[in-house]
Amino acid sequence: MSDFDNNPFADPDVNNPFKDPSVTQVTKNVPSGLEEYNPFSDSQTPQPPKVKMPTAAPSTQPAIMNPTEEPLAYNQVAKEHAIAQAELLRRQEELEKKAAELDRREREMQSLNQPGGRKNNWPPLPGNFPVGPCFYQDFSVDIPVEFQKTVKIMYYLWMFHTITLFVNIFGCLAWFCVDTGRGVDFGLAIMWFLLFTPCSFVCWYRPIYGAFRSDSSFRFFVFFFVYICQFGLHVLQAAGFQGWGNCGWISALTGLNQSIPVGIMMIIIAALFTASAVSSLVMFKKVHGLYRTTGASFEKAQQEFATGVMSNKTVQTATATAASSAAQNAFKGNQM
Repeated sequence: MSDFDNNPFADPDVNNPFKDPSVTQVTKNVPSGLEEYNPFSDSQTPQPPKVKMPTAAPSTQPAIMNPTEEPLAYNQVAKEHAIAQAELLRRQEELEKKAAELDRREREMQSLNQPGGRKNNWPPLPGNFPVGPCFYQDFSVDIPVEFQKTVKIMYYLWMFHTITLFVNIFGCLAWFCVDTGRGVDFGLAIMWFLLFTPCSFVCWYRPIYGAFRSDSSFRFFVFFFVYICQFGLHVLQAAGFQGWGNCGWISALTGLNQSIPVGIMMIIIAALFTASAVSSLVMFKKVHGLYRTTGASFEKAQQEFATGVMSNKTVQTATATAASSAAQNAFKGNQM
């Protein structure tokens, strides 16, 4: 019979199998743990319990920052950069020296190509003076760049000695005024000035100028020989022996006993002679050191001297005349 024929007021769970008392008893007595089991959950294992980390006690010491050290690679790069920069500066200096040397030679060639060649310009005399210059002097043209400073110092040293000799004349004149027996010293002072000024220029300054200009070993040896004598002369002038025409230390102390102003003037001149002697010794050592670096030698000096003598027209003429006379005498002797 259809369910529509059932009693609508009857209990709907009468025929429900899950409402059976035996089934409901089993479902109520479920073991512990099964109610928490979910077969559709993703986690297979329960999460471990959280552990509370102990907190560190606050430090009472002040914070100190350790200095940071530069990495080794950076130091190496900086060192290589400094070396490269120094090398560039050295090459730039060499290039500047070469450029100055080329400029010097170019100006020298231009001066040689001028009508009449190079004209003498020393001493610098006015154009209407009856006597013209005797020498040509131009440091930037004749002297290499690395030796220009040394040659200029030698030139200034020659001028300093010349001024000292000129002042020495007035010192001896003042001494002659307080002591009439010092007329010889006054006369010798004038003679030393007139003699040593041109002789020192020609005998030792021009040789050292020409030695550095043409790298001449013979001129170096001439300079050394004459300059040693010049240094001995400076020492004697600084000593100032009486009757020698020099206001040195001995003469200055003697003049100080006679007149204090004259003695002070002579002491100043003696100090100038002493400074000239000391400067000469220093420059002698410096020039000798440069001479050793130029490659000059005594053998080269001999060769230059022999070449210079044989290329001299006067020597060639004298040699030809002597040979011709000897040949003629020999020919006459054979005829007799």
